[in-house]
Amino acid sequence: MEGALGTRLRSEYGLTFDPHVAMAALCLTEKGRAALRTLWGEYLGIAHEHGLPFLAATPTRRAGRERMEEGGYGTELFAANTALLKEIRAESGYVMYIGGLMGSRGDAYTGAGAPGRDEARDFHAWQAEALHGAGVDFLYAALMPALPESEGMAAAMGSTGLPCLFSFTLRRDGRLPDGTALSDAICRVDEACARAGCKAPLCYMTNCVHPRLVREALLRPFNRTDAVQRRFRGIQANASPLDMEVLDGADGTVTSPPEEWAQEMAALRDIMDVSIWGGCCGTDGRHLAALAELAQAQDENTHGVGLHKPQA
Repeated sequence: MEGALGTRLRSEYGLTFDPHVAMAALCLTEKGRAALRTLWGEYLGIAHEHGLPFLAATPTRRAGRERMEEGGYGTELFAANTALLKEIRAESGYVMYIGGLMGSRGDAYTGAGAPGRDEARDFHAWQAEALHGAGVDFLYAALMPALPESEGMAAAMGSTGLPCLFSFTLRRDGRLPDGTALSDAICRVDEACARAGCKAPLCYMTNCVHPRLVREALLRPFNRTDAVQRRFRGIQANASPLDMEVLDGADGTVTSPPEEWAQEMAALRDIMDVSIWGGCCGTDGRHLAALAELAQAQDENTHGVGLHKPQA
């Protein structure tokens, strides 16, 4: 998957984000489109150089229905973001899949303001359908902090018929911010989709957290379950081991050496069959290149497959 966008767009390009929909509106300006093209092009080039398929997502996590209406935007904003990614794919000719990014209604780091299951399904259905209509290849829920909202949101996403990736806000204690253990969250979301008669997510992930903290979370005894082993498959990782609340309020970009970060990412394969790899806050092309190079150098027989071999 791609590396950081938001931190780099601010620090390297001096861009400011829309107060309502954040990065989603950047594709409407010449400077914003150029910056996005550069960053996505860099990440896509790294993936192609190492023989990896590339997953990118529209920067629409904060573009839920309420925020879109408050900002005066319509569904054409989703179409514009998707069209930009399609242009990059067509121009490159590389293997690339376009995701429609969605996020929580309330605070992604604490779960404050999260709706209940039924309310969440109604709320998120609008964005899921709009992204489907914009022509994305898959839907991607990021930084989901609370179980009831996750149950409703996953059902809304699954009802579109599109493949879905579902990423939880995961703390070092192995739980979501609302206290739900990762293993329980995976089982409950799968069950909610089954009750709704729709597709469950293809797999589960976490993002905006350092791989060292994810390792701690996955090694909690209550997460050493068949559900986690089978269904947890990806990470978009921060470059800093600081807890997310601290990192969110930090001045400037907090990062760690790319090679060190890549080693800690790869070490997750010792305990989990992770097959989707990407960066979040503090990462850049150096981090993704270090990870891709490490993957390419690994023995094909390690863990039964090479780290770089795409998984189903």
